[in-house]
Amino acid sequence: CMFRQQTDWEVVEDVQVEIHSGGEHPLEMTTPGICEGYLLKRRKWPLKGWHKRYFILEAGILRYCKNQQDVFRGRVQGSLDVSLAVMSINKKSNRIDLDAGDILYHMKAKSHELFYIWVTKLQAHRLFKKNEAAHVQSGFLLSLSNNTYRASISKTPNSVVPKSTGRRTKLPAHCPDNSHVGLMAILYNNIGKDLARVSMPAALNEPVNLLQRLCEELEYSDLLDTANNTPDPYQRMVYIAAFAISGYSTATFRNRYKPFNPVLGETFECIREDRGFRLISEQVCHHPPISACHADSDNFSFWQDQRWKNKFWGKSLEIVPTGMVNVTLPRYGDHYEWNKVVTCIHNVLSQQRYLEHYGEVTIQNLKNSVCTCKITFVKSRYWGSDTNKNEVQGTVLDQSGSVIHRFGGLWHEGIFCDTLPTPKCIWKPNPQPKDYLLYYGFSTFAMELNELTPDLKPLLPPTDSRLRPDQRMLEEGKVDEADIKKDEIEEYQRERRKELTKKGEDHVPRFFKNRYKPFNPVLGETFECIREDRGFRLISEQVSYPGGSGLGSFWFSMYNFCRIVT
Repeated sequence: CMFRQQTDWEVVEDVQVEIHSGGEHPLEMTTPGICEGYLLKRRKWPLKGWHKRYFILEAGILRYCKNQQDVFRGRVQGSLDVSLAVMSINKKSNRIDLDAGDILYHMKAKSHELFYIWVTKLQAHRLFKKNEAAHVQSGFLLSLSNNTYRASISKTPNSVVPKSTGRRTKLPAHCPDNSHVGLMAILYNNIGKDLARVSMPAALNEPVNLLQRLCEELEYSDLLDTANNTPDPYQRMVYIAAFAISGYSTATFRNRYKPFNPVLGETFECIREDRGFRLISEQVCHHPPISACHADSDNFSFWQDQRWKNKFWGKSLEIVPTGMVNVTLPRYGDHYEWNKVVTCIHNVLSQQRYLEHYGEVTIQNLKNSVCTCKITFVKSRYWGSDTNKNEVQGTVLDQSGSVIHRFGGLWHEGIFCDTLPTPKCIWKPNPQPKDYLLYYGFSTFAMELNELTPDLKPLLPPTDSRLRPDQRMLEEGKVDEADIKKDEIEEYQRERRKELTKKGEDHVPRFFKNRYKPFNPVLGETFECIREDRGFRLISEQVSYPGGSGLGSFWFSMYNFCRIVT
């Protein structure tokens, strides 16, 4: 094994495991012995303090219980495949960190001898598990490398570049070098926190915000136009699925910068006559941050309200969206609804960071149950090669659960469906513009989002994102000025919220309203519930008043005192 030095921490890198698909017998490797005993484990929340836990490492799987007795009772509190985790060690403090993206273990040994025993055992089990997985999956990887999907996509000509719309094809200035920004200090001071609440230097941003990002999901709205003109409901679902996948392709070259967070009440309007749609988006709530958008076209309506939870887990940054995406097609009266998947930025503290999406998407037609769609964004594995990164697989099912259509590919290269009457590539991303890496990795469509022409400026409301000065300064290359203005805008927003609090008022969105907002309790209001049939009694009380609520259920959980007695 080799080590990469980073202050007192060292990232353990295993020797690469080669995959030999031609041999009849996999490389035999003795299963490492079981390692078990007590270690200190850092608390999950609020990540302060340590507690003693009993760990068992067997066949590459690390499990832990509260004590040794719980092992025999089967009371396991957590488990982790060590081959899927990045392993970091700190010799001075006898600490071991295992980061699998969605799972993070901070462990500490009480002695240097015990520390070295666990490090040695973990290395052996990681190598064993990776070797085992490599041979189990060798056949899969071989078939995947020769799949009807990727080969067919690569043979499909690139999408025809749209005719010039007269809009800009580059930004006023190149993206800034942000390698000097102390990202490590910022993130490590906020481990486990929602990063939407953390102010970031302007150099870490790209000159578009989350409201404009919602509009960016309509870059391939022609798929919805096609769906609205497809009579067969199963084929129609295939195009809806392709549209749901296409929205993730914008992230392919966008892992160095983050979008601006909109301020409360900020709006963005986009009228694209060349694409046949118009969109309005608005920041309707600040804590939690919620962005809403609605777009109309002759062929579809598209809307969503999205909130994001950002979590930093040590070496990866996970973005977990909530809320649903909705699309209606007027010709057939369809109403499709689906969820979004997790986005994770790996190696976030280094210049070799990369981004992936993973999770399950379910698309339902709320007006007709004739078919549903299941899409899997496959999570990459450390032992895998580049051929299986960004993989997407999907099926369209009838009411009995039988597969009618299947499709697949890579979310950054395209999607192929081999069960259509004529098998074909149903979506392929547009080619990137010239020098795109100098302009934040933007696509041609993204380049146009923040453009402010003289004839457009007098038509926009003062809340429009294109009139936001710090974002405009960053786009023009004035990074220092953008930092100062960004701080001023965020401070103004805090002062505005304080004024609303004093008046006991809520912010009222201009273009959207919450249809399901519960009553807000007044200060001192209580609720008691005694359920003898369920064996509990509950008392809750409004003990503080934060100055109004964007969504009642959120404020209830954050600001109410609740006690359950059983």
